[in-house]
Amino acid sequence: MSDDPLRVKIAVFGAGGVGGYFGGRLARAGADVHLIARGAHLRALREHGLRVRSVRGDFEVSPPATDDPADIGACDVVFFCVKAYDTDEAARRLSPLLHRETAVISLQNGVDNEEKLAAVVGSTHVLPGAAFIFASIGEPGVVVDAGGPGSLVFGEPDGVATERGQRLLALCKAAGVPAEFVPDIRVRLWAKFVFICAQAGMTACTRLPIGEIRATPASWEMFRRILAEVAALAAAEDVALPADQVASIMAFAEALEPGGFSSLYHDLVGGRRMELEALHGFVVRRSRHHGLPAPMTEAVYALLKPHADAADPSSRRGLSGSG
Repeated sequence: MSDDPLRVKIAVFGAGGVGGYFGGRLARAGADVHLIARGAHLRALREHGLRVRSVRGDFEVSPPATDDPADIGACDVVFFCVKAYDTDEAARRLSPLLHRETAVISLQNGVDNEEKLAAVVGSTHVLPGAAFIFASIGEPGVVVDAGGPGSLVFGEPDGVATERGQRLLALCKAAGVPAEFVPDIRVRLWAKFVFICAQAGMTACTRLPIGEIRATPASWEMFRRILAEVAALAAAEDVALPADQVASIMAFAEALEPGGFSSLYHDLVGGRRMELEALHGFVVRRSRHHGLPAPMTEAVYALLKPHADAADPSSRRGLSGSG
């Protein structure tokens, strides 16, 4: 990479809500950004550019967009933002984007995507990360940022402070994207996973935004109990979350914009494939493996499973997987 943090070549693999928002912010700042998308969204990106409707201010940019990584070539940074169920297939398409020092930053939901990526491209390329934003595709070519911190967290799997991590931090700073390069990325990924399982599960099951869930004591208590179940699983998986993790997430959720939904909700109501197996299915499978009770998460899974199966019949194998 150049000494100028913005003089890098970046691919955004999966330019949906999260990828589109952060890729758009980087392109707006002057970075060389290339978007990878498909279908009607790709056609709109090519014809009209990327339009971001954001609580932080609307903007439009026109970075090149394609569905073929070979059109782009080797990049310095790849933001890997595909849905969790597409990880294996998308990882096999990464090779044209890689040179020896390319950093592939996973910004996906779930806690096992980095392992899948590393199995295909090698662990030296993979930089685990997490995005904290409520962003979705409002219509083809349009990304809607409905709130949340709008920040990124990433770190090396072994916790070492590296030059590439510092360069990526400088890149985000130059683009005005709040970011942290942390030594405890596994803890941070699981902390997000705890929150996502509650936020996604409750907004999808109720078809209501977080504000309505907060205003309903029984629903808000279920939200808290999902947090507690996933935090208990983290401990069983040897992830040392802070002792007050559930309380701190509850406080965080209290402060969220009341109209916020989750990507799981948007996929549900849109009739699209859902990340149910990577989220609640994973928790149910691993909790059973450890002999942990997870009745609230099991309820979410049971309620959403028929919809997941209808959108993607291959998901019917469900809990037969190992997680």
